[in-house]
Amino acid sequence: MKHTFPIFLILLGGFLAAQFLGLAILNQYIDPVQSAVTGETEFKDLPVGERPELEEKTAYLWVIVAILIGTVIMLFLIRFQWTWIWKIWFLFAVVFTLTISLGAFLPKIAAVVLAVLLGIWKIFKPNFWVHNLTELFVYAGLAVIFVPVFSVWSISILLVLIAIYDAYAVWKSKHMITLAKSQAKAKVFAGFFVPYATQDKKEKVAHKNMLPSLVPTKKIPRGAALRTAVLGGGDIGFPLIFAGVIFKELGLWQSLIIPFFAAAGLAFLLWKGNEKKFYPAMPFIGAGCFLGLLVVWALSL
Repeated sequence: MKHTFPIFLILLGGFLAAQFLGLAILNQYIDPVQSAVTGETEFKDLPVGERPELEEKTAYLWVIVAILIGTVIMLFLIRFQWTWIWKIWFLFAVVFTLTISLGAFLPKIAAVVLAVLLGIWKIFKPNFWVHNLTELFVYAGLAVIFVPVFSVWSISILLVLIAIYDAYAVWKSKHMITLAKSQAKAKVFAGFFVPYATQDKKEKVAHKNMLPSLVPTKKIPRGAALRTAVLGGGDIGFPLIFAGVIFKELGLWQSLIIPFFAAAGLAFLLWKGNEKKFYPAMPFIGAGCFLGLLVVWALSL
């Protein structure tokens, strides 16, 4: 098993919570009046900014290009140790997506103020709870932005390409591992981050290489080593966007099936994975998403 059983459950629980919370927030952005007029699922405007104007059939191309450009920029920042730029960039993204998520329940001004406060807290004075709880809302904001510009076909292509890219970036080029370690060192990590103690005497993980402000060091037994369980932001966000597109195109109950199968793919990886190795999660989560879609189609016949 990749991690201890309690951590296994925490990661799966966090993953499912992010998926269902994201779908609930996405539902808040559906415009029932316009949807009734057009006969299609229509969405309300964002409280801040605008959605990218992309063609549904080719939206995946722009997202892939954006990911590749973002990766190059991140590696460049790591090379020159310009972590302050990464923090500002991450702060902007967190505040923007949190504002959208909170805007589903709060007035615009209140959503912006709360998002700014949480973003600053998360980036400059992080702790375990603030980091992981805000992550639950960040990916809902991304779903609200991107679900309207995708079709089932284009999001399926994106999921396949992301799975291939993830496998290459972890197993071949290994730059995804470099990015993850650099984010942890900079104390800015996109995704769930769960530190825990282990009695494995061969464990060589030093406390100083973790996110110190996220680690409840007082709860670490004397003589124990510190390990961390992480689940990257893309591993949370892409299956949520996939489920959101199913919601838009096929319906609510159909979309609620997808997270369970995506979680099953993640569970398989965590259960069979070796604790000392790095794995790309998207091939497993993506396979779960597609299996869930097949079940949805079968139930719809």
